[in-house]
Formats: sequence, C-alpha cells, structure tokens
Amino acid sequence: MGNIAKFAAIMVTSVMVLSACAKGDLSMGKDVKAETNSSAASKVIGPHEHLNQNPTPIKINRIGDHEVNVEMTAQITDIEIAKGEMYKAWTFNGEAPGPVIVVNQGDKINFTMENMDPSIPHSMDMHAVHTAPSKNFEKVMPDQTGSFSYPADNPGVFMYHCGTKPVLAHIANGMHGTIIVKPKNGYPTDSDVDREFVIVQNEWYKYNDMDDMTNGVPKYIVFSTKALKDGDMNTNGTVGALVDHPLVAKVGDKVKFYVMNVGPNEVSSFHVVGTLFDDVYLDGNPANHLQGMQTVMLPASGGAVVEFTVTEEGSYPIVTHQFNHATKGAVGALKVTKDGHDDGSVVMSH
Repeated sequence: MGNIAKFAAIMVTSVMVLSACAKGDLSMGKDVKAETNSSAASKVIGPHEHLNQNPTPIKINRIGDHEVNVEMTAQITDIEIAKGEMYKAWTFNGEAPGPVIVVNQGDKINFTMENMDPSIPHSMDMHAVHTAPSKNFEKVMPDQTGSFSYPADNPGVFMYHCGTKPVLAHIANGMHGTIIVKPKNGYPTDSDVDREFVIVQNEWYKYNDMDDMTNGVPKYIVFSTKALKDGDMNTNGTVGALVDHPLVAKVGDKVKFYVMNVGPNEVSSFHVVGTLFDDVYLDGNPANHLQGMQTVMLPASGGAVVEFTVTEEGSYPIVTHQFNHATKGAVGALKVTKDGHDDGSVVMSH
C-alpha cells in the first residue's frame, strides 16, 4: 500500500472512531473489541486495547499572588480496582480518582490539558469556577492540547470531571477528581486542626458498559485518599486501599477530612465510626457551618469539610452508612496511636 493509501486508511479509521464518540456509542460497534480480565469480558475501544500510559505527574505552579498554572493530562492507564482486577481506566494523569488540585479563593486558574488518548476527545468540567462551558469546557481532540482560564472565587471542596458526551461514560470510566479552593480567611477552626486528609468516594461498573452504568448497580464503591503535599499517601479507587494502608493520627488530634463523592450515580452517607463531627462545612464553604453531626449526606458531586477529635487509641472505621455500599468496598480506617505513627496493628474494619 502506498503512502497516500495508508494515510487515507488512517483518516477513515479516525473519523469512524470520533463519529462513534459523537453519537455517544463508546461500547458498541466495529471499533470495539472484547478483552477478558479477571472478572468478565470487557469492551475496550480498539485504539485502547493494548494502551497503558504511564501516570503523568500533575503540574501546579503559582505564578503570582492570585494566579496559578495547572497542567494535566487525559490518558488511558490500567488501574487496579480490586485485588488482581485491572480496569483500563480513562483518567486524568493516570490516576482514578485524579490528583487533587488545591488553589486559593480569588485565584485565576490557567488550565492546560494534554489529551494523550489517541481516539477520544476529552474535556474538563470544573465545578469550582464561574465560566461559560461552551467556551472553557470545550473538547480537546486526541493528541491535542487545550488551554483555558477562569476565576476560582468561591471557597469549597468541588468535583472536577470530563464533560464530554456521554458524560456518564467518561466519569464512570475514571475521569473524576477533587479541587479544593481554600477560603480567603481560612476556616474558623483551622488553628485547632492537627492533621488533614482528602477522602474520595467513587463507583466502578462493568467495564465501559453504558447500559450497566445507566441502569445497573455498581460492582464496587470505594474510598481513596489523594495527596495534599509531597509525601502524603496517594491511592487510586481500589477496594481495601484505606484498610490495608490506614490513615494515621495520634490521641487528641483534631482531624480534618476534605470529602468528595464523585459518584457518578450514588449518594454517600459519610460517617466515621466511634466519633462525631465537631464541625462540618457543607461543600467546604465556611458559610455552611454545622456542628455535632453523626453523618453527612453527600449527593453525587457533593463535597464537605468534616472535623473531629480522636480521644482514644484504636482504629476508627470510615464508611458510607449505606451499608450495601460499604459491603461493596466503601470502607477505610483511621488508626489512632499514642505517638501518631503506624504501630503495625490490625485495624478494625466494617
């Protein structure tokens, strides 16, 4: 085949793939091939079949008192969602959930996304900003880069996700994460907080199966933690991740959790066994201050800041109190020790 013929064949294939995406058909058709994993047959888009792109670190650089550059990737990376069970996830930066973004209230965010996916357009829908989606949440085509700017004027704990149609497929396949906009004057309880962590709840369905994502129930519902700073634990949405490697605090610590339920479909009834939430800021906004709560209800895309004090040594299970979901994996643990270091003991888990 001559060079012109080869080029024409490539262009026809690309148009077919993008046409399928535009119609919302990401799991059926000629460009889909079956791939068997440890649990069931999966439907992998042809160009993704043998693709496993190494995680790319997020780049967040402050370039002024009120301006931040954020550079991310959209990419296809294998994620372990349960012991020995891999999922060819559509991700931001090779993580699912994606890396946490932290900015300050009043910052201008200059956002750049490189779409490393060779076959599907992706985008960024950031709940933390005021902007016209048709302008700044536009699709970035395969192997292209897009740059957008918007202000982050409201404090809180917000979801970000791919906003390309069908949005459900992009979120459920792994393209979701958390952005924290720190309040201009902080939270009124900041001076009392000793440790802080990010907790994200997400769901996994049959691989790239729009019918299951739309009409079924999730196979797994899981907790992960994302690193707020270098050296912090950073996990994907893997069953048991926060049981095998619990978060750690010491007796007397006041602990702050930034909590996000990225869904895409289920509600979270967030609860820490053995304590009460002294202070809760719904959606992470200081104006939404509640006290003495046992459980915080988080809709899909709902966030909160919860703070509590641990008074005794031991393990404190982290759950959604919708226990059918906890049984599917939405559990973790906070281990409390005398010195705040993991003593290697087995944690209590629900």
